[in-house]
Amino acid sequence: VTITTRLLVSHLSGIRHYEKDIAKVKEEKEKANRALKLTKSHQDKEQKEKEGKGIEKTDCVKQKKEHDGETKSRNSKPGRKDREFEQEEYYLKEKFESVIESLKIFKNDPLFFKPGDQFLYSTYGFTLLSAVVERASGQKFTDYMLKMFRDLDMMSTVLDDNEAMIYNRARCYVYNKKGRLVNAPYVDNSYKWAGGGFLSSVGDLLKFGNALLYSYQAGQFKNRNGKLLPGYLKPGTVAMMWTPVPKTEVSWDRDGKYAMAWAVVEKNQQYGCCRQQRHYASHTGGAVGASSVLLILPEELDPDALGTWPAAPPRGVIVTIICNMQSVSLNSTALKIAREFDKEKRAQ
Repeated sequence: VTITTRLLVSHLSGIRHYEKDIAKVKEEKEKANRALKLTKSHQDKEQKEKEGKGIEKTDCVKQKKEHDGETKSRNSKPGRKDREFEQEEYYLKEKFESVIESLKIFKNDPLFFKPGDQFLYSTYGFTLLSAVVERASGQKFTDYMLKMFRDLDMMSTVLDDNEAMIYNRARCYVYNKKGRLVNAPYVDNSYKWAGGGFLSSVGDLLKFGNALLYSYQAGQFKNRNGKLLPGYLKPGTVAMMWTPVPKTEVSWDRDGKYAMAWAVVEKNQQYGCCRQQRHYASHTGGAVGASSVLLILPEELDPDALGTWPAAPPRGVIVTIICNMQSVSLNSTALKIAREFDKEKRAQ
């Protein structure tokens, strides 16, 4: 088979995640598909009701409650044991000197499906991606990333290295089997830097989000007599990263699809004065003892007015949340916050 970097970055490679048992993975995917069908069935019933085809309201309410129950069961919450973190490989303590060395964890394991056929979120797919970066750049992946963080002015973003003295490093927490808050266990993240091995701050993640949003919008503004600097990435590159990829799915946002290392929701409104779906990109993060989210809601720009606008990009709302507690679902909270700030900006 052939595995491309595009397949890796969209989780279509077939490389396993932490679960080694393919039967369990298929069972979880079937459950997710059933929940998705339930959602679609509920939406179809609502639409038929609007069209006056005699669907009783009580049936819709019952169906919605059933769907909400399944949705809640899939979302991790504090105090609930998250099955994801039952996987032993989350708690590896071995230190790896390079990302290429860490490939030994999974390189001899079979693919779960033919590359390009199905979506399966895989941290190890990103470990392989970091090895590609290491070989292509001719330097250690961690050195390559730290230079990039410096270029982005993310001076508080560092490796989650247990030995290093890191100023203001937060202690992480988990809930034990009795539902009590305890210190997170010791782990070494050197086996998965690209998939969850960096420490950061909300300030740095906001800089990261602004740099991406600026790059995304810079091409839409007129040059302003050469005063508008180029973005860190080309506008087309970010647009490609934020374009949904077929056959993908997103566990934390049922409106979304996976793109290239981002979950994205496309602009959509089917009926007047009804639900409006704005275009935004987001990604959650989950590690032993910590949870996070970064959500970027671009402002809808008027092409005819771009040349006269007093303000340059980035234009939009960026929300990031980091908490030192495991298994906290944050995407819906971030989206609510973004919408409130966006509503306030529109009112102005």
